[in-house]
Amino acid sequence: MEERDGLSALCAAVAAYAVETVEALVSAGADPDRVLLRAVEGGSPAVVSALLDEHPAPLPEAERDRLLVTARWWYERGAEGELRRLTGMAGPADTRWVRDGTEDRVEEVTLGGRTVRGGHGAILTQLEWRHRILAPVGELMARAVRYGDGEGAEEHVDRSAARWVLVSRRSAETWREVVAFHRHPSPAYRAFVADFLALDALASGVTPHHRWYEKRRAELLPGWAATERDAGVLARVLRLVSEEDLPESREFGLRYTGHPDPRVRSRVPWMFDRPLDPETARVVRDLGRDPDAGVRAAAAGVLGGEELGEPDRAVLLALLRDADQQVRHRAVRATARGSDRSPEVTEALAELLDAEEQDVRLSAAYGLALRDDPRTAEAYARVGPLGPEFEHDTRPDGLWRWRLRNEPNG
Repeated sequence: MEERDGLSALCAAVAAYAVETVEALVSAGADPDRVLLRAVEGGSPAVVSALLDEHPAPLPEAERDRLLVTARWWYERGAEGELRRLTGMAGPADTRWVRDGTEDRVEEVTLGGRTVRGGHGAILTQLEWRHRILAPVGELMARAVRYGDGEGAEEHVDRSAARWVLVSRRSAETWREVVAFHRHPSPAYRAFVADFLALDALASGVTPHHRWYEKRRAELLPGWAATERDAGVLARVLRLVSEEDLPESREFGLRYTGHPDPRVRSRVPWMFDRPLDPETARVVRDLGRDPDAGVRAAAAGVLGGEELGEPDRAVLLALLRDADQQVRHRAVRATARGSDRSPEVTEALAELLDAEEQDVRLSAAYGLALRDDPRTAEAYARVGPLGPEFEHDTRPDGLWRWRLRNEPNG
């Protein structure tokens, strides 16, 4: 194997947290056993997974135990604490948050010329699950909420690994043990339960016993939504209530429309059945004038899909011209596909072809195409060349579909 500064290419890739390079080297025949311990110490769950995924069989017991002990040692002492012990350095550490893999985040700590990542809790969880070691639910929960609700906590690799394993354990006993924490005095635990239930709803939909899980969630959520006092947790619970399409959803939407926290108010527009009835339309219209941009964006996402009367249309037009980019983005996306085909809305879409954001221009052009507006070809020309991120987007197809309908002999 190619050597680089005394280390194998695989060792160098592990040290650099180059996940794709690790995968390529192992697929090409590099021996992952040589660097597993180093990867565990390095604290990147993505790198450890890249190495373990190439193992066709379970690790030998002695190697498994060594890795588990190492992961637990680093986890219990913390990345910075163990680095200080190893380097003897007392000065400040350089800590930053980085993506580990594609979605999750982890803190990366540099001290005394050595760098490690703080994903040892996730690595420990991975190793246990891989080797059929069922860690106590309470211990997995403690790993998930170790960082509370501080910076990066919700996307931390330790949290996502614990949630994935607990959902994967698919048993009534595990489910009940996790859900019992919704009464925990710490909001961090209750927030984790809500996030667990969101993933559980996705996973249980493809299992033979999904009706059991649906029934349990329907029994739990209304009472929780009525009593939860932490705004961040309540917003999560309300989202679950609306996504489960529970009959209490409208009641909670009306109850919380004036909640002081914008995270809660931003859930309200999604609590109502569509099309909106006069009472819920008034609520969403009022939220479209909310001082918080996130709340206005949520209202825009609902109003944009409605067949609007004059009062609602006036609010939507204001949202399409909102000073906040997030609000305009949500408003034009929803309105493009929406039911309102009035001249006023069509002209507001045409105005957005001058927007700085390409995504907004694309939605505006798509909206004109769906309305068979004669300016559609010019609108798409003003969108500009699209990058690879739009490869699977359906909006660019609006132009040729418009031509099929409007230029059959073109």
